[in-house]
Amino acid sequence: MNASLEPTRHRLSIEDFERLGEAGILAPDSRVELIDGELIDMAPIGTGHASMTSRLNRLLVTRVQDRAIVSPGNPVLLPPWSMPQPDLMLLRPRRDEYATRHPDADDVLLAIEIAESSLRFDLGKKARIYAQHGIAEYWVVDVASRLLNVHRRADGLGWEEVRALVAPFMIAPLALPDLTLRSDELWPELSASDREA
Repeated sequence: MNASLEPTRHRLSIEDFERLGEAGILAPDSRVELIDGELIDMAPIGTGHASMTSRLNRLLVTRVQDRAIVSPGNPVLLPPWSMPQPDLMLLRPRRDEYATRHPDADDVLLAIEIAESSLRFDLGKKARIYAQHGIAEYWVVDVASRLLNVHRRADGLGWEEVRALVAPFMIAPLALPDLTLRSDELWPELSASDREA
């Protein structure tokens, strides 16, 4: 009897992923994330992505001060199958600044992805993974369309609130309501073109 079997994928756990790095199979500078047990090559960083990341990092560091840790491009543990590296995170303060372990979902006040070529993935699979693990709040900055996609109040299955903000807008993370960001700070060229019009 020739039974046809469907091949199954082998999912990597966080421990497997870390062992790949320790063994030198993944180069220290490789741009790879573990998402739902699969190794995902991160998109190349374009100028729009780099510029927005630098701008947002500067704004957050200036305003947050000691109330949170601004963590750019570092991993968050979402066991057992995911270890994404959001472009920016606001983390609960810790005296050791996470020297002894990576943060987990409970430590993340806000995760931010900057999407220049990864918008569909960031709004789809990553948003689902973050919601399933209870990340408190998730923003996706759409560089090309100049939109801020806001996801709030994860319930383990999805998000209670999802909206796309079009300039002009003001927004603050739920965990730090006085940390207000304006659309003209994210896209200063918009206010310049308004003045020229």
